[in-house]
Amino acid sequence: MAGVARRGSTAGIDSTQGLLQPSGEDLRPLAERMRPAALDEMVGQRRLLAPGSALRRAVENGRVHSMILWGPPGCGKTTLALLLAQYADAEFQAISAVLCGLPQVREVLAQAAARFGQGRRTVLFVDEVHRFNKVQQDAFLPHIERGTILFVGATTENPSFELNSALLSRCRVHVMEAVSAADIAVALHRALADRERGLGALDLRIDEALVEMIAHAADGDVRRGLTFLEIAADLAGPGGEVTQATLEQVLADRTRRFDKGGEQFYDQISALHKSVRSSNPDAALYWLARMLDGGADPSYLARRLTRMAVEDIGLADPRALEMAVDAWETYDRLGSPEGDLALAQVAIYLASTAKSNAAYVAFNEARADVAQYGTQEVPLHIRNAPTRLMKSLGYGRDYRYDHDVDGGIALDQTGFPDAMGERIYYRPVTRGMEIKLKDKLDALRQARAKARGEAPPE
Repeated sequence: MAGVARRGSTAGIDSTQGLLQPSGEDLRPLAERMRPAALDEMVGQRRLLAPGSALRRAVENGRVHSMILWGPPGCGKTTLALLLAQYADAEFQAISAVLCGLPQVREVLAQAAARFGQGRRTVLFVDEVHRFNKVQQDAFLPHIERGTILFVGATTENPSFELNSALLSRCRVHVMEAVSAADIAVALHRALADRERGLGALDLRIDEALVEMIAHAADGDVRRGLTFLEIAADLAGPGGEVTQATLEQVLADRTRRFDKGGEQFYDQISALHKSVRSSNPDAALYWLARMLDGGADPSYLARRLTRMAVEDIGLADPRALEMAVDAWETYDRLGSPEGDLALAQVAIYLASTAKSNAAYVAFNEARADVAQYGTQEVPLHIRNAPTRLMKSLGYGRDYRYDHDVDGGIALDQTGFPDAMGERIYYRPVTRGMEIKLKDKLDALRQARAKARGEAPPE
């Protein structure tokens, strides 16, 4: 549940076997052994930790504050928390919101309070802090205010959505970025050269191009890159060479960073939707491929593509909805990977065809009027009158059957409640098939206004 930061490791070479014999400390994964012991060893995060930056000055001077570190996996959140404790000469304790409940949280806070009473501070690192509920998050508040702990919460999710305002008001949010492939390559070279903590004692041979291949495959995650390198080193063996064939085994079936229920998921579906709306089929295809590659449920994507067909294409091209539903059914029949092509095809079509949100806007305006005007009575002339009593009460009286009227439309007859008057919600755009609908409705609406003796609609 809790632990103290440790540094260093030992290893020796067995001269009789010629193999690296790790000590107990070296049984840790390579990524853990190579965890930076100083700020200058961290890769990436130049904006946040650049020399002279506010956070770096605070850390180096030991004047750290409670904070939330928001960033993707493997960007250095845990490492930065460890360094905060090291530079502040404070005890480091770490808990995970995945594994701990409120009793464990209270126990750790009690330990920190006792330590504080003895004149020693505690950096409390809470991993996956967004998984704590409001009550659990509130437990930290008095201890942060009193200075009992220097709170460092790590999250991959947007703190605005996942953390309560009371906790956010007491912490500063620092945004950490995915580490670039070039910076990950630096970490890989460091691990290959380090004979104490890394793989230097193995005397591996690996081409620069393959190091770069691992760095790109890590997809912004330093820990992931070091794990790939460690597996490749195990396959190559001491004194061996990491080859292209070796890496193909190591990197087989990997996927890009993706969280099916988190920030990245919603960012990517937003990118897909907005690419369709912007009539950019190439970008739409890219984001669809990214989400499928990351493990998104294709049925969910089919549902969202269908939503795009009605929200952003609408009556400018009614075929879009039919194609989206057909693609959804095709995927249900074929599954992956064959059915993925049907989704790709409809994404291309939706992005390429004419766009209109007129129906979407019209429906929202109608719903707003329903909420504003409440339960309005149906006008008598358009009520159903199946019985003699209803007819005697005026139901259906003065209704004009449109098919019996010249032109097929009773222009002076309204379909709205009396308290509302005639309304216009649907305003077709001058794109796609809505051009013809616009011409027809504009003429019809002007004729209706004239028949009622009203000014023509704008």
